Amino acid sequence: MPDLDVPLWLQLAHGLTLLLAVATLVATLLPLLRQTAWWIRIFDFPRLQIVGVLVLVLAAGLLLKWHRPADDTYWAPGLLLALAAAVVYQLLRIMPYTRLVKKQVGDSTHKDGRRHLSLTMMNVLQYNKQGQKALRVLQDADSDLIMAVETDLWWLEQLRPLEQTHPYTCHEPLDNTYGLLFFSRLPLHGCEVKYLLDDDVPSIHTLVELPDGKTMVRVYGLHPKPPAPAEAKTSTKRDAELLLVGKTIDQKDEPTIVFGDMNDVAWSHTSELFRRISGLLDPRVGRGLLPTFHAGYSLLRWPLDHVFVSPHFKVDDMERLPYVGSDHFPIYIKLSYEPHDKAEQEENAEEADADDHHEAVEKIREGFEEEDEEEQDEAANPDRKKELTT
Repeated sequence: MPDLDVPLWLQLAHGLTLLLAVATLVATLLPLLRQTAWWIRIFDFPRLQIVGVLVLVLAAGLLLKWHRPADDTYWAPGLLLALAAAVVYQLLRIMPYTRLVKKQVGDSTHKDGRRHLSLTMMNVLQYNKQGQKALRVLQDADSDLIMAVETDLWWLEQLRPLEQTHPYTCHEPLDNTYGLLFFSRLPLHGCEVKYLLDDDVPSIHTLVELPDGKTMVRVYGLHPKPPAPAEAKTSTKRDAELLLVGKTIDQKDEPTIVFGDMNDVAWSHTSELFRRISGLLDPRVGRGLLPTFHAGYSLLRWPLDHVFVSPHFKVDDMERLPYVGSDHFPIYIKLSYEPHDKAEQEENAEEADADDHHEAVEKIREGFEEEDEEEQDEAANPDRKKELTT
């Protein structure tokens, strides 16, 4: 029975605060599970937003005097402590992507333009029809490499003027929101479009020749499916695609860049595992979040578009580009090839142990198994695939 001596508004305040407290604690704890279900992995994304709600709930609890509980609310101080612990934990996860920590990739000290390489990553949103705005932003950024994803034939025609300044291309326009266009001012060697796991999700694999005419950089452009009900019920194949590339990089020692819309946040377990396996560095560490999604909601943003680099590189510039009508902001980075500082930069890399390598192999295996199961299901139910794609 409700306490008739307590005003209704106060009872509602206690109830709402308790509900939000439980919800935010659950949202904090769920990502600790290594399960790949989309409804679990989705809580990897809004850590900053969860912190905001946690702080509000903690303040509300203090105003409601949960720290001085009555006999029937003996649990309240413990709940306040749990909320405070959740705030600290979430902030520790986000902290590397602020200016409060040391930069993982150092600032460029080399001014030789022949060893610089700039890239722009743009998710155009296939159904966005502001093609000329996107083209202007790309032309103004004037980067050496451009990858535009969610691009179909309409988008290829909109962005084709880029071929006048970026004559080296490697395109795969598709109408399933996973098409990609790749433009380069610099010569490409052996550029391939590969389908690593999904038979409808392409990726770019190429060598890029720097302006010095002798340095070759290995570049991967990725756009795996996100864990979401309309895309993929689990994060299995997304994780497997990232780690498959990570294992490939681990077997080589060459200047390497991986960039794209990864449909994952930098602080997720999978992104961290990818960095450890590949030995690549994250230029965002120590520079700020640079959130790229969702462009339409300023309070609901997180970094989904990424650039990872080998220790051969330093950063000359990195910024988020203007709005182009998409749900993503484009991201731009200018890198400097400085192999003389490679050993120093390697000290900032996260090292993989035996458990990491075992986990990566298992995730890759699970990704191929899930793809095989889906192919068998589609072969048995061809109408189902048609229904999903339409």
